[in-house]
Amino acid sequence: MSPPLHFGPGTIEDKQDLNVRSYGTQLPVGGARVKTRGSDLDEFPLNIEDWTKEHVKDWLIIRLRVPERIAQTLYDQETSGACLVSFEKQDLLDLGVPLAPAIQIIRQVEKLRRQSETRAGDRASTERWEVSGNLDESMETETVSSDSGIQSLSSTMSIIQTLRHKIKSVTDEKTTDDKRLQRENTEDTASLHLRRPICLTRPFDKSDPSFIYTQNDILPPVAGPSNLLDPVHEYQLLPNTEEASEREILYEFTKEVFCFAASCMNSRTNGTIHFGVNNQARQAGQVIGHKVTSFSKYNEAFESCLSEHFEEHRNVARACIRPPKFFQVQCQDGTTSDKCVIEVDVVPTYSETQEKVFYTFLNIASTQKEQQCKTECLFVRDGLRAINILADPNPRIVQEKIKSMIEEVKCWASARKSAEERDEKHHSQGHQGQRLKQLITRGRDTLENSLQVIVVTNKCHSSQLEHLGFLKEMKLLAVLEFDPESDVDGTCSFYRKDHIANLHYPRMYITQDSVSTVIGKLNLFKQTSWVFCNGQVNEESEMDKPLTTSEWLKKRSGDINNMISFLCNPDLLSKDGLLVVFILHSAITDISSPIMETFCAIYRTLEGDDNMLCICKDSTVFSQWKQIIETRCKVDITSKCIYELSLNEINSTIQKLKEPQTRSSRRYLPSSGSSSVLLTKRDEELMTDLDVLCENECENTEIETMESFQEFKKKTEEDFYRGGQVTWWNFYLSERPGCLPFIKRDTYDELYDLITPVEGYTSPCVMINLFHHPGCGGTTLAMHVLWSLRRKFRCAVVKNNMASNSEIAIQVTNLLICGKQEQSDYTPVLLLVDNCDDVEDLKQCILSVGIDRKRHNNLMVIILNCERAHFPEESSRNSRIANVFITNKLSTDEQSLFSEKLRQLKDFHEKPETFYAFMIMTNNFSESYIKNLVSNIVKPLDTTTKQGMLFSFLALLNTYVNGSYMSLSLCEELVGIRNALWKRETFEEKMNPYSTLLINFIVEEHGTYQAVRFLHQEIARNCLDVLELSLAEITINLLHCNCLYKSCMGKDILVQNIQSMLITRHRKEQGDDKDTLFSPLIEAIHKEGSDKREGSDKIKEVLEKATVRFDKSATLPQALARHFYLKEKDFKSALQWAKDAQGKNSNSYIADTVGQVYKSHLKKEIEQSEDLTPEALDTCLKLAFSAINAFRDSQELAKRDEPIDPFDLRNRKRHRSYNTSGYVGETEVMMILFEVIQRIPLFSVSDRRKKDNMLQFLKGHLPVNKFHEISDTTIKQFVTVLADHERFLVSLKPRLKDIFSFFENYFTYLKPRSLERETADDRNKRKVSEYFKKYVQIFCISEQEKASEKANNPKLSLRQEIADQRNYLELKRADSFAGLLQCLNDKSGVEIEHILNKWQFVFDNSPSNYTSDTVNFILANIVLHSIKPTSKLLKKYEELVYLLNEELQNEGTHSKITELYYLSMLLMWPTKDHRLENSATYKNIHTYVTSVKKSFHRRFSYMFPARTAIAHFYLGKSKGLKRIVSKGKLDQLVISASKQQAPVSGPTGQPRNLHHLWQSGAVWKEPEVQRMLLRVKGKSENSDIYVHYGGNLKMLVRPVYLGGVRSGYSQEEVSFYLGFSMEGPVAYDIRYENDP
Repeated sequence: MSPPLHFGPGTIEDKQDLNVRSYGTQLPVGGARVKTRGSDLDEFPLNIEDWTKEHVKDWLIIRLRVPERIAQTLYDQETSGACLVSFEKQDLLDLGVPLAPAIQIIRQVEKLRRQSETRAGDRASTERWEVSGNLDESMETETVSSDSGIQSLSSTMSIIQTLRHKIKSVTDEKTTDDKRLQRENTEDTASLHLRRPICLTRPFDKSDPSFIYTQNDILPPVAGPSNLLDPVHEYQLLPNTEEASEREILYEFTKEVFCFAASCMNSRTNGTIHFGVNNQARQAGQVIGHKVTSFSKYNEAFESCLSEHFEEHRNVARACIRPPKFFQVQCQDGTTSDKCVIEVDVVPTYSETQEKVFYTFLNIASTQKEQQCKTECLFVRDGLRAINILADPNPRIVQEKIKSMIEEVKCWASARKSAEERDEKHHSQGHQGQRLKQLITRGRDTLENSLQVIVVTNKCHSSQLEHLGFLKEMKLLAVLEFDPESDVDGTCSFYRKDHIANLHYPRMYITQDSVSTVIGKLNLFKQTSWVFCNGQVNEESEMDKPLTTSEWLKKRSGDINNMISFLCNPDLLSKDGLLVVFILHSAITDISSPIMETFCAIYRTLEGDDNMLCICKDSTVFSQWKQIIETRCKVDITSKCIYELSLNEINSTIQKLKEPQTRSSRRYLPSSGSSSVLLTKRDEELMTDLDVLCENECENTEIETMESFQEFKKKTEEDFYRGGQVTWWNFYLSERPGCLPFIKRDTYDELYDLITPVEGYTSPCVMINLFHHPGCGGTTLAMHVLWSLRRKFRCAVVKNNMASNSEIAIQVTNLLICGKQEQSDYTPVLLLVDNCDDVEDLKQCILSVGIDRKRHNNLMVIILNCERAHFPEESSRNSRIANVFITNKLSTDEQSLFSEKLRQLKDFHEKPETFYAFMIMTNNFSESYIKNLVSNIVKPLDTTTKQGMLFSFLALLNTYVNGSYMSLSLCEELVGIRNALWKRETFEEKMNPYSTLLINFIVEEHGTYQAVRFLHQEIARNCLDVLELSLAEITINLLHCNCLYKSCMGKDILVQNIQSMLITRHRKEQGDDKDTLFSPLIEAIHKEGSDKREGSDKIKEVLEKATVRFDKSATLPQALARHFYLKEKDFKSALQWAKDAQGKNSNSYIADTVGQVYKSHLKKEIEQSEDLTPEALDTCLKLAFSAINAFRDSQELAKRDEPIDPFDLRNRKRHRSYNTSGYVGETEVMMILFEVIQRIPLFSVSDRRKKDNMLQFLKGHLPVNKFHEISDTTIKQFVTVLADHERFLVSLKPRLKDIFSFFENYFTYLKPRSLERETADDRNKRKVSEYFKKYVQIFCISEQEKASEKANNPKLSLRQEIADQRNYLELKRADSFAGLLQCLNDKSGVEIEHILNKWQFVFDNSPSNYTSDTVNFILANIVLHSIKPTSKLLKKYEELVYLLNEELQNEGTHSKITELYYLSMLLMWPTKDHRLENSATYKNIHTYVTSVKKSFHRRFSYMFPARTAIAHFYLGKSKGLKRIVSKGKLDQLVISASKQQAPVSGPTGQPRNLHHLWQSGAVWKEPEVQRMLLRVKGKSENSDIYVHYGGNLKMLVRPVYLGGVRSGYSQEEVSFYLGFSMEGPVAYDIRYENDP
C-alpha cells in the first residue's frame, strides 16, 4: 500500500481561527484594516490601489510572512498598492523576488482584491475580522513547535501573557458582536430569500446519487442544535484552482471537515457540512458549487487525514463521520454544469460515542522556522458556530470549561440516547403500495391498456433510469419534460431505446388547426409526444434553448398553458380515460417554478386533482411539493402522492398491475427462404397506420397463461358475433383444439387464388378489388384470407384511412424491408385497405416510394381493396381491375354453414340468439327478421328520455353515414352518467335493454378512444321506422342538443358526420345506387311529408336550423339555396342563401350554385312565357347575363380551389378535380339564350333570310341599328331590347367557341389522375358533344346549303371560300390541333384526306398565314400518315420539317403556341443512332423541348393537381414520318395480339383489358410493340432521366409513372420507350441497364 497522504498548509495561510468558527464570512487573508507589529492599529485604505508603499511592506511582512529582505526590496522599488495589483509573476521575478513568494503574492493580491470588493462597506464583517484576525495572528506568530506536535502549557501561558491586553479590548465586544452577527445573518438571509425561495438540502445520511442542486438556489438558514437528530448545517467555500494549489485546497477541505465533525460529535448532534455553498452574510446559503477534477483525491485525503485529526478515537470518528459525497449542480436553465457540492454527514450515535470527549489535532504553520506543529483543539457547537474550548487565553478558565463540558457531554449523551430510542419507535404506518394501486388503476384490478397517460417530470439521475421501466409499459400520450438534457442521457434517451417518441416543443401545440389535424400532424396516440417544456441543451435555435425560471415565466409559460389546454381538451381525450403522473426526482421549492406552473395549469384545466398521481422521490420532496401546492392552490395533495416507496418499488408495483398481454412478446415476420425476422417494437411503432399481422400472431401470449383466458376467449367470440370488428384472435381461437371453426365463405377460395396465382406476377404492385354490400362480411372475408397467408406474405391492414397515401406508402415500404439487407430478396406485402378513397393513388405512391427496392419487376405489394357497393355484382363487371364480389345473399352451402355454426355456439354460449349481427346473416339478411327483432326491443322506448334521444341519434347517424359513431364518454354524458371515472354505473346498464343492439369498440382514426355504434346498419335503419319521431324531428333534436357540440372526444368527426349526413349526395360514379339532388337524409325527409309542400317545409326547417348550428359552414347555406331553387322555385331566397354561402367561402362550387340559381330562374321565366314579349326577352337577357357572369366567376375560382370540402367525408382523400362546371353552366345558358333569340319575330328560323340576319347579328357582322327602319311597333321594341344587350349578345358566339376549344384541349391533352374521374370525364364529354351539335346546327351551314349557295352565286369571293372551308373543319371538329388529334381515334382515312384537303386550301390561299394554320396543316399530314400512310395527299417529311422550321424561326422560343414546339419533338427528335441531323434545322431541338415545357405550364399548370398530360405519339424505329407511332396504332397491335391468344389471359383468369394492360405496363411486353418502338438509352441523374445526344447536349425526360426512377440520386444507365406529350417527352418502362 502507498503511504497515507499528509496535507499541510503549504503556502496558503491558515486562516481558521482556533477559537471561533463562525457561520459567516470566511476569514480573509487581508482586509480593509490590518494591524502592524508593535504599533497601534493603522487604518488601511479600502481599495488596495490606494495603499502606499509602507502599507504594502507591512502587509507583506505581517500578513503574508514574506521575509523582510524581500519586502524591503519591493519597498525600495517604490512598490505601492497600485503597482502591486498591476504586477504579474514575471514582473516580481524581474524585481528579484524568488518564485515561491512571487506566486504567493500574486494569488493573495487577487484574492484580496475580490474579497475587498465584496466586503466594501460591510462594517460587521470587518469588525469580526479584527477580532479573529488579531487572535489568529498572535496564535500563529507566537506558537512554538514541539517534537510531539502538541502545544505545551508553558508555550500557551507565554502566548496568554502577550495577548492579555488585546483580549481585554475585544472581550467586551465579543458578546455584542455575536448577537449582531446572528441578527445580520438572519436579516441578510431573509432579504435574499425574499428574492429566491428556500430549497431543500439532501436528506440527511442518505446516499442518493440522483440528488441534484441548482445553481444560485438558497439552502435553509443555519441554526444551532435542536433535537440532536435534526442535523445542523455549515456552509463553506473552498479556494478555487486559481487561488490555491490542489494540495492547499484539500488541506482546507479536511481541516474544515474535521473541525466541524468534532464539534458535532462533542455536542452529540447530527450535522452536515456543505462545500460549494456561499457563507457570506448577504448571500448565505447560495449554491455555487466547486469544480472537482478528481473525486478519488478527496476521498483519499479524507481517509488519510482522519487518523491524524482524531488520534485517540479514530475508529469512533470513522464510524460517525461519513465519507464525502458529491452532488451535481445544474444550471438554472436545467442544464448540467461542471460543478458539484461536496457534503460530509456526521452521525454521532450513542452506541459509538457513549460519553467520550473528542479532541482534534490541527497542523499550524510556524513563521519562525517555517515548520508545522500540531495544535490540540476541543470543538463544541455554540449556537451557529463551533468554538474551541482550549483556545481561551486563561488556563484556569480552560480547565473550568473542560470540566463543565465533560458534565455537559454526559447530559448530551443521555439526550442523544433518548432521542434515538424515540426515533426507532416512530415508523410510518402508511399504505403507500395500496394507494398507488388505487390511483393507477382507478379502483380496478389492473392497469387498463386504454388509459392514456400524461407524464410531467424533471431531471432523473442516470442511476435511477433503470427503475423507469414502467413508463415503457404505459400508453404515454405525452411526456412534459423539464430536463433539457433528457434526450442526451436522461429519461427520454432511456425511453427511446425501445420505443418511438417524437420530440416536440409546447409551441407546436399552438395552432388554428382542428384537433384532428393536430393529432395527425404530431402523430398523437400513435407515438409518444415528448415535449421539452424548457428547451433542449443541444438546440441551435435560440427559441428552443433552456431558460432560467424568470425567463421561462416570461417567454414559455403561455405556451405551456395553451398546450395543456389542448392536451386536456375533452375534444382530444375524455377526462375519464386520462391520468396525469407527476414524477418528481428532486424537490420543487420555488412557488413559481415551471413544474409548479404546469401543475396549476393542469389543475385548472381538469378542474381538480381527480386525474392526478404524484410520485415523489422521498418524503422531503413530498413535503415541499405539498407545501407549495397548499400555498398556491389551497388544496391538500397528500391523497394523490406516493412518497414512501422507492422508484424501484413503484416500478415493480405498476408493472405487476398491467393487463395481461394479448400479443406475443416477440413478433416475427416471414422472410425469404422460409426464414423469419424479428419485428421490434420500434419498427412497429414507426408503422403507425398499419396493423401488422405477424406469422406468430396471438401465439405464446401472456393472457393464455392466466386464469382469465377462458373469460377473454368467450368475450372475444361474443364481441365478434354480436357485430364487432373481427380480430386476429377470432381466427387464432378457431384453429385451437376444441374451439369453433371459422366459417369459410364461398368466395374465399376465389380470392385466395386471385392473390396467389400459379403464373405469378409481372408487376411490382398489384391491386385486387373485393366489392361487398355493407354488413355482409366482406372485410371479415378479406382478413380471413390474410390470416391464411400470414406466413407467405407480410400482411398488414390500413387502420387509419385518414392518413395520407404517401405516408401509408412509406410505412408499407418499411414493412417490406424490415429486417432485410439491401440486396436480399423481399417477401411481398399483402396490404388490406377497407373502403379507401383513392386506391389507385395509393398504388402509385407505393411504386414511387418503393422503386429502389424493385428488381426485375418482382412483386413487392398486393393491395387488397375492400370496397362497399350497393351493387357489388355490377361494380365487379365494370371494374377494370381483377376482383371478386360478395353480396348480402348467402348461398345454400353458406346457409348450411351458418346454421351449423349457430348450433355450435349454443354449446359454448348462453344466449347466442342475442348475437344479432350473426343472426342476421344466419337468417340470410331477412328483412322480416330484422323488423321483428327491432320491434320487440325498441317499441317500448320513450324517445323523450335521455336514453331514447341518444338511441335515435345513433340510429340516424348509423343509417345515413357509413361507419359513423359517437364516443362512449359523450354517450355516458348524454344519458347522465357522471361518475364514469370509477365506473360505478356502466353505459350498458343505463341503456339496457336497448344496449343489446349497440356495441362498444376502439377508434384509432381521430385519436384513440372507445366509441358506440349499432351492431348493423340494417338494425339502425329499422329502428328509425319503429321510433315515434320522424326523421325531421330526430334531425332537429340532433341539431338542438348542445351537449353534442361542446368539447368531447371525437367531436370533429361527429360534426363532420352530421354535416355530411345533411349535404353529401349520392353519385353512381362513387358506387352509390343512384344520383341524388340532395343527401339521402334530405331526400327521405322530403318523402315523409304528406305532400310536396309539407316535405319542402320540413327540409327548409332542418337546413335552416343546421345553418344556425354550423354558422361557419358554407355548404349548408349552399344546400339550402339548392333546395329553394330546385324544390320551391323561390329564386329570391335561393339567391340570398347562395350569396350567404359565397360570403363564407368563395370557391368555384358555390359560385356555380349562384349561377345555377340564375339559370333555373331563366328557365322558369321561359316556361312561363308562352309568347315571347319584349319585356320577357329583357328579363331573360338580364338573368342570362347574371348567370353567365356567375359561371365565369366559378371557372376563374376553379384555378384556386381548395382540394375538397372539409366536411365532404366521402371525398376527403380523393384527388383534387379541376371543376369545369362553370364552363358547362355557361354553355348551357348560352344555348338556352340562342333558343330564346330564335323565337324573336325578327330572327325567325323558318325564314332563311331572317336566320342569316340572326347569324350575322350574333357574329357581329350586322349591327342592331340596321333594323331601325322596321315599322312594326312590337319588333321595334324587340330591337330596343337587343340594342340594350347588343355587346353581351355579340360576345356569346366567340365565347362559346373558346369554351369548345378549351374542352378539346382539356380532354385531348390531359387525362384524369384517377380512374373514377375518367367516368366523370366520359359523362362531361357526352354533355359537351351535345352542346356542340346544337352549336353546329345554329352556326354551321351544311354541305348541301353551301353547294346550293355556290351554284346560285358562282362568283363567291376567295375570302368567303376560305370561311366555308373553315366552317367545314369546325363542323368536323378538325379546326384545331386538339381536334385533329381526336381524329386519330374517330375518323377514317377518307375523312382525314378530306380534312387535309380543306387545310391545304386554307394554307395555300389564306392571306394572313397564321402560325396556327401551319401547325394544324402539319399535324393533319401526320394524322393522315398514321391512319393511311399510302395516301397521295401527304407532304414529304422534309417539306413538313421546312415549314415547321420557318414558323419556329418566326415565333422564337417563347411562343404561347405550345403545339408548335410539340411538333418540333415529333419531327426533329434525333435519329435512331442518337445523332442529330447535319442540318442546322435540328440543332435547336433541346431548346424547343425546354420551350414546350414552359409553354405548357403557362397554359395548364393550374390543372396539374387533377390531370396529367397524355402521350399521343411514340418514337419508333423507322425514319421520317414512319417513326412517329400513334397510340391508336399500338392499341390496334395489342388488340390484334389479344385475339390471337387464348380468350383469357393473365393470373386473374379475366379477359385482357386494354386499359389494364397500359396501367400495369404489360403493353410494353407485347412483341409487336417492342418490334415497332425504339428503346432509347439514357441516364438517371439526381432522380431525373436524361437523354444525351452528342457533346454536352442532354434532354430531360419525365417518367410517366411515379416510382419510375429510383431514389438515392444514383447515376446509372437506363433505357425506356419515349412518348411525346404536350408537356414534353415522357419515359415508359424504365429499365436499369446494369441490373442483374
